[in-house]
Amino acid sequence: MTETGIRSSATREILFALIGLLALGSSARPDEKSGGEAVSLFDGKTFAGWEGNLDIFRIEDGAIVGGSMDKPVPHNDFLCAKGEYGDFELTLKVKIKGNANGGIQLRSRRTEKPVYEMSGYQADMGWTFWGALYDESRRNKTLVQPDKALIERILKKDDWNEYRIRCEGPRIQLWLNGTQTVDYTEADDSIPRTGLIAVQIHGGAPSECWYKDIAIRALK
Repeated sequence: MTETGIRSSATREILFALIGLLALGSSARPDEKSGGEAVSLFDGKTFAGWEGNLDIFRIEDGAIVGGSMDKPVPHNDFLCAKGEYGDFELTLKVKIKGNANGGIQLRSRRTEKPVYEMSGYQADMGWTFWGALYDESRRNKTLVQPDKALIERILKKDDWNEYRIRCEGPRIQLWLNGTQTVDYTEADDSIPRTGLIAVQIHGGAPSECWYKDIAIRALK
C-alpha cells in the first residue's frame, strides 16, 4: 500500500469511529444525558447532614431505621436531609418490618402544626401503597396508584427494595426495583418545585422502616 493509501485508510477509520460515537450519543435516552455525578446523602454511620427526632430514628447496620418493634410509633415522624432540592434523581434501598408504612418525602416542607408532620410529595411504601405517589398533608390523596398485580410481581417482601425517584420540572417519576410505577406531571403551577427530602415512619403499631444507600444526582 502506498503512503497516500495508508493515510486514506487511517482517515476512513477515524471517520467511522467518530460516526460510531455520534450514533451512541444519539441513542442515549434524553433523561440520562443531563446532570452531574451522584453524591451520597447518608454516610451509613452518623446523622451528619440530617435532622429529626432521634428518639424515633436510629442507625443500625448502615441504615437509617425509623420506629421500633418493641413499642408503638406514637405518630408520623420524619428525618430530613438538610438543604433544599429541586430537579434531581434520588436512589436508595428500603425495607419494612412489621405492619409498617413509610415513604420518601420530595420537595416537601415541615408543618407548623403538628410540628412532627411534613407536607409534600411522597414516594410511598408499605401496606397497599408500594410504588405509589402520595400527597402528604397537603391534598391528602394518592396522586398515582400503580397496578396491584405489577407491585405483587416486582416487590421483594421482607427484603430490600430499590427506589429510583426523578423530579424534573413538573414531572415526577418513580421506579421500584427497576420497573416504572409512576409518571406524573403536576398541573398545579402553585405547587413548589423545590423542598426537603426526608424519610418517614408512619404512626401506629410496633414497626420499622429501613433506608440505606441514599444518593442524589442533581439535574442540570
